[in-house]
Amino acid sequence: MTDRIALRAATPDEIPALLALWARAARGTSITDDEAGVAALLARDPECLIVATPAGDPATVLGTVIAGWDGWRCHLYRLAVDPGHRRRGIGAALLAAAEERFAALGGRRADAMVLDDNALGHRTWQAAGYHPEPRWSRWVKPLPA
Repeated sequence: MTDRIALRAATPDEIPALLALWARAARGTSITDDEAGVAALLARDPECLIVATPAGDPATVLGTVIAGWDGWRCHLYRLAVDPGHRRRGIGAALLAAAEERFAALGGRRADAMVLDDNALGHRTWQAAGYHPEPRWSRWVKPLPA
Protein backbone atom coordinates (compact mmCIF):
# COMPACT_ATOMS: atom_id res chain seq x y z
CA MET A 1 0.00 0.00 0.00
CA THR A 2 2.76 2.47 0.82
CA ASP A 3 3.76 2.67 -2.84
CA ARG A 4 0.25 3.98 -3.50
CA ILE A 5 0.40 6.87 -1.04
CA ALA A 6 2.05 10.26 -1.17
CA LEU A 7 3.46 12.14 1.80
CA ARG A 8 3.57 15.92 1.96
CA ALA A 9 3.18 18.87 4.29
CA ALA A 10 -0.35 19.87 5.24
CA THR A 11 -1.73 23.18 4.01
CA PRO A 12 -3.84 25.70 5.95
CA ASP A 13 -6.88 25.09 3.74
CA GLU A 14 -6.91 21.46 4.95
CA ILE A 15 -7.37 22.32 8.62
CA PRO A 16 -11.08 21.38 8.76
CA ALA A 17 -10.34 18.01 7.12
CA LEU A 18 -7.45 17.38 9.52
CA LEU A 19 -9.63 18.13 12.54
CA ALA A 20 -12.33 15.82 11.18
CA LEU A 21 -9.77 13.02 10.66
CA TRP A 22 -8.48 13.43 14.20
CA ALA A 23 -12.02 13.34 15.56
CA ARG A 24 -12.66 9.93 13.97
CA ALA A 25 -9.16 8.41 14.05
CA ALA A 26 -7.28 9.73 17.08
CA ARG A 27 -7.83 9.13 20.78
CA GLY A 28 -8.36 12.17 22.97
CA THR A 29 -8.29 15.84 22.17
CA SER A 30 -5.99 18.66 23.11
CA ILE A 31 -6.53 22.28 23.98
CA THR A 32 -4.97 23.12 20.60
CA ASP A 33 -7.19 20.83 18.52
CA ASP A 34 -9.04 23.66 16.84
CA GLU A 35 -8.63 25.75 13.70
CA ALA A 36 -6.67 28.49 15.47
CA GLY A 37 -4.28 26.00 17.09
CA VAL A 38 -3.50 24.14 13.88
CA ALA A 39 -3.20 27.40 11.93
CA ALA A 40 -0.65 28.67 14.47
CA LEU A 41 1.29 25.42 14.18
CA LEU A 42 1.44 25.64 10.39
CA ALA A 43 2.35 29.34 10.49
CA ARG A 44 5.29 28.62 12.82
CA ASP A 45 6.53 25.50 11.03
CA PRO A 46 4.86 24.85 7.66
CA GLU A 47 6.64 21.50 7.19
CA CYS A 48 5.86 19.91 10.56
CA LEU A 49 2.41 18.45 9.88
CA ILE A 50 2.89 15.56 7.46
CA VAL A 51 -0.12 14.08 5.69
CA ALA A 52 -0.55 10.85 3.76
CA THR A 53 -2.82 10.91 0.73
CA PRO A 54 -3.61 8.38 -1.97
CA ALA A 55 -1.16 8.75 -4.85
CA GLY A 56 -2.92 10.84 -7.47
CA ASP A 57 -5.54 12.15 -5.02
CA PRO A 58 -3.86 14.87 -2.93
CA ALA A 59 -7.20 16.12 -1.58
CA THR A 60 -7.99 12.98 0.46
CA VAL A 61 -6.09 12.80 3.74
CA LEU A 62 -5.59 9.23 4.95
CA GLY A 63 -3.29 9.98 7.89
CA THR A 64 -1.21 12.54 9.72
CA VAL A 65 1.70 13.01 12.07
CA ILE A 66 3.01 16.20 13.59
CA ALA A 67 6.82 16.14 13.60
CA GLY A 68 7.69 19.13 15.75
CA TRP A 69 11.26 20.30 16.13
CA ASP A 70 12.05 23.00 18.67
CA GLY A 71 15.76 23.18 17.85
CA TRP A 72 16.65 20.77 20.66
CA ARG A 73 14.12 17.96 20.79
CA CYS A 74 11.97 16.06 18.31
CA HIS A 75 8.31 15.72 19.29
CA LEU A 76 5.67 13.54 17.65
CA TYR A 77 1.96 14.22 17.97
CA ARG A 78 -1.28 13.28 16.23
CA LEU A 79 -0.17 10.10 14.51
CA ALA A 80 -3.58 9.18 13.12
CA VAL A 81 -4.70 6.97 10.25
CA ASP A 82 -8.26 6.87 8.99
CA PRO A 83 -9.83 3.73 10.49
CA GLY A 84 -10.84 2.43 7.05
CA HIS A 85 -7.21 2.54 5.85
CA ARG A 86 -5.30 1.07 8.79
CA ARG A 87 -2.89 -1.87 8.64
CA ARG A 88 -1.61 -0.84 5.22
CA GLY A 89 1.69 0.75 6.25
CA ILE A 90 0.45 4.35 6.28
CA GLY A 91 1.36 4.97 9.93
CA ALA A 92 4.80 3.45 9.43
CA ALA A 93 5.37 5.61 6.34
CA LEU A 94 4.33 8.73 8.26
CA LEU A 95 6.71 7.88 11.11
CA ALA A 96 9.56 7.20 8.68
CA ALA A 97 8.98 10.60 7.08
CA ALA A 98 8.92 12.28 10.49
CA GLU A 99 12.17 10.56 11.50
CA GLU A 100 13.80 11.59 8.21
CA ARG A 101 12.74 15.20 8.88
CA PHE A 102 14.25 15.03 12.37
CA ALA A 103 17.51 13.56 11.11
CA ALA A 104 17.81 16.28 8.46
CA LEU A 105 17.27 18.92 11.16
CA GLY A 106 19.93 17.40 13.45
CA GLY A 107 17.60 15.72 15.91
CA ARG A 108 18.95 12.86 18.00
CA ARG A 109 15.90 11.39 19.73
CA ALA A 110 12.17 11.53 19.11
CA ASP A 111 9.47 11.40 21.72
CA ALA A 112 5.78 10.72 21.24
CA MET A 113 2.72 11.74 23.22
CA VAL A 114 0.62 8.60 23.73
CA LEU A 115 -2.38 8.36 26.04
CA ASP A 116 -1.88 5.85 28.85
CA ASP A 117 -5.12 4.02 28.00
CA ASN A 118 -4.56 3.90 24.23
CA ALA A 119 -3.74 0.19 23.76
CA LEU A 120 -3.80 0.43 19.95
CA GLY A 121 -1.44 3.39 20.10
CA HIS A 122 0.91 1.51 22.45
CA ARG A 123 1.14 -1.39 20.00
CA THR A 124 1.72 0.97 17.07
CA TRP A 125 4.49 2.91 18.78
CA GLN A 126 6.14 -0.22 20.17
CA ALA A 127 6.15 -1.82 16.70
CA ALA A 128 7.93 1.29 15.42
CA GLY A 129 10.68 0.91 18.05
CA TYR A 130 9.43 3.39 20.66
CA HIS A 131 9.05 2.63 24.37
CA PRO A 132 7.67 4.44 27.41
CA GLU A 133 10.12 6.50 29.42
CA PRO A 134 9.51 5.47 33.03
CA ARG A 135 11.68 8.19 34.56
CA TRP A 136 9.31 11.11 34.00
CA SER A 137 5.75 12.17 33.45
CA ARG A 138 4.40 15.04 31.44
CA TRP A 139 3.38 18.03 33.56
CA VAL A 140 1.03 20.59 31.98
CA LYS A 141 -0.50 23.94 32.72
CA PRO A 142 -2.99 25.67 30.42
CA LEU A 143 -1.94 29.24 29.65
CA PRO A 144 -4.36 32.17 29.61
CA ALA A 145 -5.70 33.04 26.18
